[in-house]
Amino acid sequence: MLQPGGELAGGRVPRHFRQLPCAVIPGPWPGRHLAGLPLTVLSRRCLEEEPFVEIVPYPHPALRWKAKPVSQIDAALRSTVREMFDLMYEARGIGLAATQVALPIRLFVVNPTADPDETEEEFVFINPEIVRRKGQVVGEEGCLSLPGLYGDVTRAEEVVIEAFDLDGQGFEMKLDDLAARVVQHETDHLDGILFTDRMRQEGTSERVDLKLPKFVSVYEQARRDGLVSSDESIKARIDEMVRSGRIPEDYADCDTYRGSFPSLSEA
Repeated sequence: MLQPGGELAGGRVPRHFRQLPCAVIPGPWPGRHLAGLPLTVLSRRCLEEEPFVEIVPYPHPALRWKAKPVSQIDAALRSTVREMFDLMYEARGIGLAATQVALPIRLFVVNPTADPDETEEEFVFINPEIVRRKGQVVGEEGCLSLPGLYGDVTRAEEVVIEAFDLDGQGFEMKLDDLAARVVQHETDHLDGILFTDRMRQEGTSERVDLKLPKFVSVYEQARRDGLVSSDESIKARIDEMVRSGRIPEDYADCDTYRGSFPSLSEA
């Protein structure tokens, strides 16, 4: 497991968190399209025929994974984080969780500006834990795995989150407004929870529920056409992570993993 090194770096809230419109995922989705709906955004490494990560679309089973803690920070993980930022920027997003690129690890990235030139606004949260919540507020959210779909979700107005950075340093942030919403949204992803699930709990999901079958039909067609990574390739990538020690050895045998690849009818 990661060990915190040095003092906690407390509380720096990016200035842009309070300047963006109240939506977790602003802007259009620029990726591939089929039947009028985008399927995925591929990293530039894909064009070079190298291993790549991709943002997986709903109802990909990876979106229901309960991610495992990161146990090792190495060059491979840093490369993955860089790719996640690149994908996020290509999709004009401001946050992206590892489960959204079919990696079962507790990690997400954030840049509230959605601008790759604003590198000082890039934040990496490894093994994040929200340790305190205060108040409630309703705001609009979206998701890069559900492009074009938005809805109002009730979240804590203020949170305190603890995590590690890419240097293995533990830190703590006290966040409110959009900043608090973003980290709650991304932390939910690591537990297999989508913003539509939160809406369903609140009894406000009727409008978005009517649109979800279209995402399912597009995903099924994409699987048939080979435009979405196969379960076998995802399993192979995770097995390699187990062998390299980046996730616990027992992960490939745990119930969560075995249950993560349902048939399309169950997705």
